[in-house]
Amino acid sequence: MSDRPANGSGNTEAPLADIDAATKRLMSALDALESSVERRREADRDENELASRIQALGADRSRLADELDGSLVKTRKLERANREIAEKLDAAIGTIRAVLESGETR
Repeated sequence: MSDRPANGSGNTEAPLADIDAATKRLMSALDALESSVERRREADRDENELASRIQALGADRSRLADELDGSLVKTRKLERANREIAEKLDAAIGTIRAVLESGETR
């Protein structure tokens, strides 16, 4: 049956020691649980911050892609204008040379 007397008399120090040990284990377990919860909260905060940063980077990437597209359009327009100007300058230079050459032959 039981090692403890049924009437409650006898050695009460052993059950108190058991209760103290159980209390210490419980407190240790609660401390570990609290630490674990705090680490999880920090991990969640870090994860939320990372998600926010990723979202901001995505928005920046989109904005930069739009700016790049606009710059490419402007560059192509400038290149086209540059070619047209170069052609007109070549034609003007040709005309000037022709005029100068015809003046020398007179």
